[in-house]
Amino acid sequence: MTYRVFDTSGIAERRKPVAAELGARAIKVNQFDSQPEQAGREHDETGSGQEEIYIPVRGSGVLRVDGDEVPLEQGRFVLVPPEATRQVVAGPEGLTYVVVGAVVG
Repeated sequence: MTYRVFDTSGIAERRKPVAAELGARAIKVNQFDSQPEQAGREHDETGSGQEEIYIPVRGSGVLRVDGDEVPLEQGRFVLVPPEATRQVVAGPEGLTYVVVGAVVG
């Protein structure tokens, strides 16, 4: 078989390691399901060297990047470099989002 499928609908955990479950070797992909007003961990990716793209799937919220608040809404993609501090905060209806990351260079 030349492809793999992973369905997140049966996974109860907040973080769903999509790329790992699919056996991806170069791409990192995780899905997060946040409760209303839930704040994620503030962090940067300096240690991993990974840039990340945040992709909202359902609901809304904000992505705090180095002190700025970027609205997260369906259809919006946000690229964050490794050295930037980031934190996701879900809106009043909650937020499901996907993060795609790769090492720069």
